Amino acid sequence: MNRNFALEFVRVTEAAALESARWMGRGDEKSADFAAVDAMRRMLNSIQFDGTVVIGEGERDEAPMLFIGEKVGKGGGPKLDLALDPLEGTTICASGGSNSLAVIAIAEEGQFLHAPDTYMQKIAVGPDARGVVDLSLSPTENLRRIAAAKKCLLEDLTVVILDRPRHSDLIAEVRQSGARIWLIGDGDVSAAIATCKKSSGVDVLMGIGGAPEGVIAAAALRCMGGDFQGRLVFRNDLEKDRARRMGIQNLERTYSIHDLASGPVMFCATGVTQGAFLDGVKFSSGGATTHSVVMRSESGTVRWIEAEHHFDRKPRY
Repeated sequence: MNRNFALEFVRVTEAAALESARWMGRGDEKSADFAAVDAMRRMLNSIQFDGTVVIGEGERDEAPMLFIGEKVGKGGGPKLDLALDPLEGTTICASGGSNSLAVIAIAEEGQFLHAPDTYMQKIAVGPDARGVVDLSLSPTENLRRIAAAKKCLLEDLTVVILDRPRHSDLIAEVRQSGARIWLIGDGDVSAAIATCKKSSGVDVLMGIGGAPEGVIAAAALRCMGGDFQGRLVFRNDLEKDRARRMGIQNLERTYSIHDLASGPVMFCATGVTQGAFLDGVKFSSGGATTHSVVMRSESGTVRWIEAEHHFDRKPRY
């Protein structure tokens, strides 16, 4: 996969972030999401490649753009699969919270798990705890293993968990273990990636979130040397049937990071609102500043990009 694509695709996440950031704190989730989706799709269609959305806004009958299976790009170039979320943390952006992102992961054809739109039990850690986590173990045992790998006390660990009623037992067990907890409203992709950035203060992500977001997070952690495991959690038989139609036969399987995102992977993200991982969009007279990250699994290169945008010289799609 051409390494220059990484810089092509960061322009895609920048465009989505710039458009959706206009809706920060305005209480309108639909408008914020539409702005991000529309900008991302227009930018994708300006790039010379043959792309297929495998993780996107939903199925064709649920999403008018960037739906699963949609073809994007100018065509004529390499065949690539995309796992994307034009606005990860839609509610965060609309309410003016922190840690919303525009994200996209890129792999060669067939290298991403075609995850159904259901839940996934997840655990994510950074490079210093790679290889020690196991979803078959209890949260307490995983925390003991992580602390040993990081050569710190269990009480020194910070665990990020989505603030949901379904996590009441998990929260109680983590508290009993002595670890600290950071409850978040949304945005577990950002939280998973933050485990790889020491200055974030995040050691591990635990709990149940969206399965598509799990694939995107796994792609990012592949590039940064972290680790991730996931297991699908179904709410009803309809979700199980959908998973089978998408080619998933073992509904109880635990997926490793390489099961979710294999082969050479690229990942790009741009901050929409301020967060632990990326700064948000900052508007000024006649322009804005964005903060992005671009990563490649093959080289392990992580590029932090701060870009100044001048609105009197808008790009032409």
